[in-house]
Amino acid sequence: MDSITFLDKLSAKIKEDFPLDMNCLTIVVPNKRAGVFLLDSLKKHYTKSVFAPVIISVEELIQTISGIKSIDSIELLFEFYSVYKEIHQEKSQDFDRYANWAKMLLQDFNEIDRYLLKPDHVFSYLKDIEDIKHWSLDPNQRTALIDNYLEFWKRMPEYYETLYACLLSKQRGYQGLIYREAVKKKEAFLEENKQQQFYFAGFNALNAAEELIIQYILLEGRGRVFWDIDEVFFNDPYHDAGLFLRRIKKTWKYYQTNPFEWIVDDFGKEKNIKIIQTPKSVGQAKIVGQILEDTIESGAQLDKTTVVLGDENLLLPVLYALPDKVNSLNITMGYEGKSNPVLILLNKIFKMHLSALRREGSQYVVYYKEVIDVLANPIFTSLVDATEVINQIKKKNLTFFSLERFSSWGEEVQNQLLQEVLESWEQKTPKEMLQKLLKIVLEIKEKLSNEGEEVLVKTFLYAAYNLLNRLVTYCEKYDFITSYETLYALYKQVMEMAEVSFEGEPLQGLQVMGVLESRVLDFDTVIVTSVNEGKFPSGKTQNSFIPYDVKREFGLPTFKEKDAIYSFHFYHLLLRAKNIYLLYNSQSEGLDAGEKSRFLTQLEIEKQPKHHLSNLTYSAFLPEKAYEPIKIEKSILLQQQLEKIATETKGFSPSSLSSYLRNPVQFYMQRVLRIKEVEEVEENVALNTLGTIIHNALENLYRPYVGFNLVEFDVIKMLEIADEEVAKQFEEVYNSDRERMGKNLLAFEVAKRNVYHFLKVELEQLKEGDKVRILELEKELFYTLLDESLPYPVNLFGVVDRIEERNGIVRVIDYKTGRVNSNDVKLSKWEGLTMELKNEKIIQLLLYALMYSEENKDKPIEAGIYSFKNRKEGFLFFGVREGRSVNCQINQEILKIFKAELIQLLIAILNPDQAFVEEIK
Repeated sequence: MDSITFLDKLSAKIKEDFPLDMNCLTIVVPNKRAGVFLLDSLKKHYTKSVFAPVIISVEELIQTISGIKSIDSIELLFEFYSVYKEIHQEKSQDFDRYANWAKMLLQDFNEIDRYLLKPDHVFSYLKDIEDIKHWSLDPNQRTALIDNYLEFWKRMPEYYETLYACLLSKQRGYQGLIYREAVKKKEAFLEENKQQQFYFAGFNALNAAEELIIQYILLEGRGRVFWDIDEVFFNDPYHDAGLFLRRIKKTWKYYQTNPFEWIVDDFGKEKNIKIIQTPKSVGQAKIVGQILEDTIESGAQLDKTTVVLGDENLLLPVLYALPDKVNSLNITMGYEGKSNPVLILLNKIFKMHLSALRREGSQYVVYYKEVIDVLANPIFTSLVDATEVINQIKKKNLTFFSLERFSSWGEEVQNQLLQEVLESWEQKTPKEMLQKLLKIVLEIKEKLSNEGEEVLVKTFLYAAYNLLNRLVTYCEKYDFITSYETLYALYKQVMEMAEVSFEGEPLQGLQVMGVLESRVLDFDTVIVTSVNEGKFPSGKTQNSFIPYDVKREFGLPTFKEKDAIYSFHFYHLLLRAKNIYLLYNSQSEGLDAGEKSRFLTQLEIEKQPKHHLSNLTYSAFLPEKAYEPIKIEKSILLQQQLEKIATETKGFSPSSLSSYLRNPVQFYMQRVLRIKEVEEVEENVALNTLGTIIHNALENLYRPYVGFNLVEFDVIKMLEIADEEVAKQFEEVYNSDRERMGKNLLAFEVAKRNVYHFLKVELEQLKEGDKVRILELEKELFYTLLDESLPYPVNLFGVVDRIEERNGIVRVIDYKTGRVNSNDVKLSKWEGLTMELKNEKIIQLLLYALMYSEENKDKPIEAGIYSFKNRKEGFLFFGVREGRSVNCQINQEILKIFKAELIQLLIAILNPDQAFVEEIK
């Protein structure tokens, strides 16, 4: 037999007590959502048309009794800051520092008022505790920090009284103030509403003010209370789900002569409970989608199904995981502002401009990472194609640059939204900055459609629009918001406090809600996520200035009571449900770590006879091997491409052959498929970029002397202009609008010193009598290798940094920015030379020698490397070890042996039966 829902039972009772007319009835429920469902239930019980009763939330009732309007948490923070500044005058803290402690203190004010404590008594008690903590300090040893700290506790009563009086004069108040004032006016309220009856339904934990008001109404014979507690929880003196109601039944005078309504027997009925564990929180979203799909296929009604999110950050993953068959949906939960994707985008825009405003000097320059952060934001990329702008930043290697640059890029930035985001904030007031953000929000709205995911984005956009408008109002109302720093601090605080509310048809379709929104409601199928310690229940969070033992003494709620509230909500969700799915994160390590909730353990240990409880584990598929090397077979098409590279283009370079030895798949990606590495902005000068700067500087310095014999005067002239040439190359190769500073300044100095030392060595050698003639600079060499063992002629090419004739010997020189040792270019045995990566420098030098000797067969050749990180050893020449001596001369016989080894490497590359197999380090 199906259990009757609490609201249906309540509706039947109301029909019994008020069969014809409900004009004199006011029904008080925990929240507005419960009121909507109650009204729908009442419709089913009345066959004739009648006026509905007044259905209000408990907070609305309290506000009505007190006659005071509620103030939102953000404006309360401002009002308190005005009070605080008035008390401290010039000694007051800036808003950012103040907000860090003010939110906690306001929360304590609220609790003190809700539980009707005497503020002076509580604050003096706290001050005495702090005095005792520091009593042992000699007055002469007390620092200004300790004095200020104790002064804060001493000032608490003044903060409270001044704020209370200020708000009361404006007939505005936070929740606690409204409750305290309502208690004072409860008699007058009942006197004004003599005919009205009050039914309180579905409550659990009540604060002292609520208890006092409800008890007064009951004892005056003007109302009734309908609880909803199962006998399993109520009769067990240790079960937290019944903690508050057991206490109420025991302490309320009303229940000495009246029955306690209602204790039900629904929890022990037949239920299918599945406890599902999965690693990582987001994995739960996929499981929710699968459960819903199975639920729909089984014929269950979606409007009797709910998904309760223990962690509201799972909302978006759950929405994306919903099956297509879910055609109507109602979201009822507070989604925190700091997770709002639109506010996150606006925060990134704010940070980008704020960083520019904070920089010293007159130039308004932005940092490339912050710009890319904005342009690559998912919301932004879905509306604007900023690829060209990002490519320009990377291509020109812009680290810090002026926003004026964008206007010179023409069509790429002819987008209104992009222009609004990239327009300078220089000289703008805080109000103008907010209006700029509002303009961006409206531009985004114009580009959004009313379909699919963009509808959800509009909800987030609307929340952001409201928040910014409120901030504009606050800027006009409060005079302390004068700087962009204060505005940003304010924006961050407001962003954390601003919740996103969703609108939908509450009585139709799947219900997605938070824990508190589930109060009073009953569903057949319940899916609860994040049933982990710290989430459900929320754990021992102490966000208060009042210590635990003091709270216990004064009767204020602690984490013990908070856990009992969660316990009641958890078990009420299960109370009348038939199919229950409880999901939790089983990952025990890392940032997303989770621990199974005590509620799940309690369900297992205290298992009811009719409960069918099962434990399931969902985990990702793990292959037997963690990773297999990539293997690329040489198809006909690939063989044709290799032949094209070898015969129709320049062919293979020394670096491409080294790439093959390093990793054949990397060779395939870069040389065959021509896939370039992603271009990134170099924030600091990379080693290869530094090498390019030095190479180009030396080339430009030596270029006028190609074909001539060098003399000392020539090198002296080069030394005079060397620094200027390095600076020029630095700007051309490593482009930046920012002065050279930090690591880049060090790199600049390293480049200058390397060029200087190279030229100094050149000058000394000329003084010692060296005869030097510069033959070529950055010379591109070509060679076609013919051999019957090769399937076709293979082209080879390379670019040599410098070819010179020194003392009658031709030398082929390659500059290296990295470290190279003399052993790296010395050869002991020829066998297998081209099959080992350690020989890459030798292969490169011999390949240069082979290509150059094709046109200069009669001249003796030496090939060497100049390592800027190993300057002491000077030029490092290739040599063959012959006993204890080394022969550095490269003749035709050596080149013949090298050619034979090189052919072996080329055969391996071109062999159709030898696949490219990834080299795993």
